[in-house]
Amino acid sequence: MRRALRIATRLLAALLALPVLYFLAALLLGAVPANANWVEPKEGVTIFLRTNGVHTWIVVPKVTPEMDWRPYAPGAHLRDPRWGGGDHVALGYGNRTFYLETPTWGDLTMKNAFLAMFGQGRSLIHADHTHRPQPNEWQRPLRITHGQYAKLAAHMAKSFQRDAQGRTMPVLGRGYGDSDMFYEAIGGYNAFYTCNAWTGEALRAAGIKTGLWTPLSQSIMWRLD
Repeated sequence: MRRALRIATRLLAALLALPVLYFLAALLLGAVPANANWVEPKEGVTIFLRTNGVHTWIVVPKVTPEMDWRPYAPGAHLRDPRWGGGDHVALGYGNRTFYLETPTWGDLTMKNAFLAMFGQGRSLIHADHTHRPQPNEWQRPLRITHGQYAKLAAHMAKSFQRDAQGRTMPVLGRGYGDSDMFYEAIGGYNAFYTCNAWTGEALRAAGIKTGLWTPLSQSIMWRLD
């Protein structure tokens, strides 16, 4: 009995240690910068990084010389297609189950909270159309060069799954409101590749300064404070 109790205690300690080690690694690797010599240019393309405290999105201009996002997230897919006339779109990556089952914080369950942080499975791209985004507590501007934006947009676009005709694949009727839509994504979701890790990966691919690993929203946003 004593031996069984010792084994159970050690197993419990190991299980409790895992999330602690995860968060410590997230804090450490989020603080160590990739592209450490990057500086914000005086001119270029202004994007925004948006958070709701858990998830992050990259808010990009809908049409620039480098990228036209309209074929990826057409206004015709929206409940109210008029939102398609907005000049920006916020793009984020996330766990399919969490996205579809948690339209508001009131719908959050322990299961979905776990999925958001440590879950695994299929993923979706969330596209939220907006117009003339402004800086606020939850949305911070970031100016990058046109070359960096071209790399950023190309990297983000690779996450959209396409059908046989090369079109993106909307999950029609499952947006949170009139202005947003979900799209089938390439790649899986897990504790090491979260929505925020996707955001950080895109920034790193464009040569922009961010953490080496950014699984948490704070890993992305704190550099913009």
